[in-house]
Amino acid sequence: MSQTTILNHNLLTHKLTLLRDKNTDVKDFRNLLYEIATLIAYEVTKTLPVKDAEVETPLCKMTGAVLENQPVLVPILRAGLGMVEPFLNIIPAAKVGHIGLARNHDTHLPEEYYCKLPDDISQREVIVLDPMLATGGSGSAAIDFIKKRGAKNIRFACIIAAPEGVEVIKKDHPDVDIFVGVLDECLNENAYIVPGLGDAGDRLFGTL
Repeated sequence: MSQTTILNHNLLTHKLTLLRDKNTDVKDFRNLLYEIATLIAYEVTKTLPVKDAEVETPLCKMTGAVLENQPVLVPILRAGLGMVEPFLNIIPAAKVGHIGLARNHDTHLPEEYYCKLPDDISQREVIVLDPMLATGGSGSAAIDFIKKRGAKNIRFACIIAAPEGVEVIKKDHPDVDIFVGVLDECLNENAYIVPGLGDAGDRLFGTL
């Protein structure tokens, strides 16, 4: 069954408050998103599978642990790109795939327009990255497409989520654990997270 981890961290709350502010400019928004994603990355990677490894310290031999495999980071284009670098900062050997989704004008359903993933993705932990989990439609569809490429062990990481989006991921993908910086109140009539921060991609790339 899917586990949902909501970070409870005063420093993250502080940075999120600044990130939400409509007066925060592009430069500061990027820096804050980087810092927040770094805090989330530590939580997401806490339970990555490890194996025993013997090393010799200056005093003696000992058995420690190293990652079984380097994970794969898969940002959902385009806003998810803002979370890649902070994750690579703590797991620099991770592989990076990309997935792009667009809404079909007729069916109103997400369609994949780009997907490039490592060939050995079935052997690795996959961390899907997207700053916002609103309706859950894009996140769920992205996980579907990634599973079709052979991925078996998937985690979803976001900064802000609506309860509606979390429930969609849990229902559609009960095998995917969700890591959330903060769970907001709800979605409004335009499917924006409230109080949220607006459109993360626009604010990140200055395309307001």
